[in-house]
Amino acid sequence: MEKNEKVRAVSRMQIFIQNHLDQEITLLDLAKSANYSPYHSAKMFKDVIGKSPFEYIRAFRLSKAAILLRDKKPKIIDVAFDFVFGSHEGFTRAFTKYFGINPKAYAKTTPPIRLFLPHRVAERTLTSKKEENQMTQNKTVFVQVVDRPARKLILKRGKEATHYFEYCEEVGCDVWGVLTSVKEALYEPIGMWLPPKLIFEDTSEYVQGVEVPFDYAGEVPEGFELIDLEPCKMMVFQGEPYDDERFEEEVGSVMDVVDKYDPTIYGFCWADEEAPRFQLEPQGYRGYIEARPVKLLKR
Repeated sequence: MEKNEKVRAVSRMQIFIQNHLDQEITLLDLAKSANYSPYHSAKMFKDVIGKSPFEYIRAFRLSKAAILLRDKKPKIIDVAFDFVFGSHEGFTRAFTKYFGINPKAYAKTTPPIRLFLPHRVAERTLTSKKEENQMTQNKTVFVQVVDRPARKLILKRGKEATHYFEYCEEVGCDVWGVLTSVKEALYEPIGMWLPPKLIFEDTSEYVQGVEVPFDYAGEVPEGFELIDLEPCKMMVFQGEPYDDERFEEEVGSVMDVVDKYDPTIYGFCWADEEAPRFQLEPQGYRGYIEARPVKLLKR
């Protein structure tokens, strides 16, 4: 079987799981969505994702349940049944085993935990140079300047990483789940390129973190740290929506615009030494978003 066909089959199973997370899901259901036998569907899923379908489903359900407990404070028995656990006790055992804290205690204290945030696999679509040039020429990138207040940053450093893929190899790809669980977050988690003043010896330029209020007094997850960020202005670049299969090309094209952009046309200059440049998680429906620090030009 071709690699791309295997990825497409697993992607179909992921979509089915996403759309039926609050219902019973059998291996036969997944096999029908993948258009393969149950045996081959399960094997393909484990090969591509690294988890069996039911390990994936359970982790996904528990993480969705944790977010509900954190934000809505429903009855634990209701959450258990909403996410297809047969009993309060069964849900509590599964939750405690996965997160290391029982759901009642979590709902009360909401400490940062390692949520499971699945990403849908997508094949890398190959295009000709001519097609790439046409896409770049026809793309619109929206630009605006926003103010970021004084705040703190919960972050986890790597060792030598200069971009996302190197960071995942050094630190792992599950940092995002911990950051997403921080209830007091001002904004969504971000990947960042730190300015030299915020880089420690033998630590990476690229990190992941989440911004919290300046008076944040909550828990800092083990292996993470809390630092201060000064007020700053950020020039935000947002590309057009795109098909998820093309995320690498879209990220690259917007980053190229950021690197070549002249902020002086709006009365600003780059201020890379003052604050982290950051990127949001690439999501096709909204376009790729990246922000770079700026300051007003002196007159």
